[in-house]
Amino acid sequence: MDGNGNGDGEESSAFEVAIVVLKRRGKDGDGGGGARDGVEFLVKELERAGLVVERVNGVSGEFLKLAAPMRTLGRAAADLQIKKLTYFGVDLPFDWDQVTAFVRQPDGSLFSWCERFSCFRHLIYGIVNIAQADLTLWFDGKLFQYERNESLLKRMEMEGIVKQVFPMHDEPKRKQLIRSWALNWLDFTWQPIDEIYSYFGTKIATYFAFLGMYTRWLFFPAGFGLALQVIDFGSMQLVVLPAFFVFIISWAVFFFQFWKRKNSALLARWGIDGELNSFAQRQGESEKKLNTDRPMEKKMLQRDEWLGLLLKIRNNALIVVAIICLQLPFELAYAHLHEIIESDFLKYILTAVYLLAIQYYTKIGGKVSVILIKYEKNQGEESSADSLVYKVFGLYFMQSYIGLFYHTVLYWNLTTLRQVLIQRLIVSQVLDNVVENSIPYLKYSYKKYKAVHKKKHEKGSSGGKPILATRVEKEYLKPSYSASIGEDLEDGLFDDFLELALQFGMIMMFACAFPLLFCFAALNNVTEIRTDALKLLVMLKRPIPRAAATIGAWLNIFQFLIVMAICTNSILLICLYDQEGKWRIEPGLAAILIMEHLLLFIKFGFSHFVPEEPAWVKANRVRNIARDAYSKQLLRSISNLELKRE
Repeated sequence: MDGNGNGDGEESSAFEVAIVVLKRRGKDGDGGGGARDGVEFLVKELERAGLVVERVNGVSGEFLKLAAPMRTLGRAAADLQIKKLTYFGVDLPFDWDQVTAFVRQPDGSLFSWCERFSCFRHLIYGIVNIAQADLTLWFDGKLFQYERNESLLKRMEMEGIVKQVFPMHDEPKRKQLIRSWALNWLDFTWQPIDEIYSYFGTKIATYFAFLGMYTRWLFFPAGFGLALQVIDFGSMQLVVLPAFFVFIISWAVFFFQFWKRKNSALLARWGIDGELNSFAQRQGESEKKLNTDRPMEKKMLQRDEWLGLLLKIRNNALIVVAIICLQLPFELAYAHLHEIIESDFLKYILTAVYLLAIQYYTKIGGKVSVILIKYEKNQGEESSADSLVYKVFGLYFMQSYIGLFYHTVLYWNLTTLRQVLIQRLIVSQVLDNVVENSIPYLKYSYKKYKAVHKKKHEKGSSGGKPILATRVEKEYLKPSYSASIGEDLEDGLFDDFLELALQFGMIMMFACAFPLLFCFAALNNVTEIRTDALKLLVMLKRPIPRAAATIGAWLNIFQFLIVMAICTNSILLICLYDQEGKWRIEPGLAAILIMEHLLLFIKFGFSHFVPEEPAWVKANRVRNIARDAYSKQLLRSISNLELKRE
């Protein structure tokens, strides 16, 4: 079929999912004994399920491009009982017969990308053998059994016939986003968040909304820090630096409060609440179907809850002990050797060895964390992902900051501290951006060369050079948007958020030592917005959408770093004023302790002054609750009237 329709006369969506089938080595033929060709059978079943299928032969395999008419997606959404917001304010399971009652997405489509992808997976993996007997299928001269009530696609994956199922880029929308977003350098931090949400889903749109807002807010401390670096305040320097300290802590507290407001406004605008609640409800029903009205089952739930909490505490304690006993001595030894070695050449050698060793150690720590999480009783994938974030960030926290603490606390060597800060924030982040964007291209080039070389070898030297002429095959050879640690639990947002968190910790915890750090961070993030956009749109496969609509565990990590910043900057002020002989340590220490307590009050007190939700979001929620209650009462009244008539 050509993808224009499917017999219902309805307009099909763009091809959004592809199935990769193993390249046939032999010639097409009959499997014998009445066996059917497995790929032909799969294509017919996909079309019978209502999907539009286009077959494309490529160098590295055969590709089945899938599109779905709106009626097909609607049927799948009804089977999945996806709850959607209606125009009268109530979340109801989707019903195709009442399609006009459901609120559409910001781009005018009926389903979000996350919902569409869930429907695609339901349709393609929901093809099962409903015959009364097993079927014999064949592929490339090999017979295999398709058992009763078995998923056809899963069987073909187990047989190695289907290599991968992945979401495809929508070429017109992708090119539009490249023009309006990835290459739009003149708008600095502006981004088409609604279009990003429609194309990539909730989680990625939330990340870019956070990155854009964080970068805009960085301009305020960057301006203050630049003034401190350029202007000579003379005797007022004793007052200006503590004022800068108070300013950045207040800035961070209010930023995260206003981020919570923006996040809740985005969720309300996208109509996400119903989607997330239905997701959590399905997750809970799939895990346990217990009647909590029974005392025995209540006790079982409470026991499982406390057991899961104790397991999480035990695993976190194991990670902390491993960091203290294994990583801390290693980090301190590196910092000490870097301080006492005088030769720059030996310092470079030491740093190279350190970087290789720490990468190996971090990978081991990540694998151990993933193993420990499997024994925790986490409620769903997002809860497991949050647990992974906490554990792995502990490793990176020690790796990134212990050397800086060493130079600050033991040696009071602020000159070396500033050099290390410049090296880590500027050089490391520039190199990270280069590596982050070059590695996907190198991986794609290698896979492309490998596929073309293999095809050329199969044809022999007489044939022409094979080329990748189809877009779907080029997308297949691109790397996935996966995490460096815990690929089963996290995607590439793990590394992007980790980079932001480490940057935030560095500029906040050592702000008084080098206020100009905020300028470097702001410039880096302006670049990061566009490079991350190019990475997602050009260099990687289209990511699998995730339903989570907040930054999750990372918010708690940012809050923890604010508290750490209060402590470390207080120590830095002591070092600065005592080293320069401006203050005596006794009154200076007393003043700084008073300032520290004041900032802790700001951190935990002022956060309650700014509401986490805008007034219109609260009003909408109250209105929806009232409508929901009214609708339920109306339904009960109608049911009672029908019973009386009977």
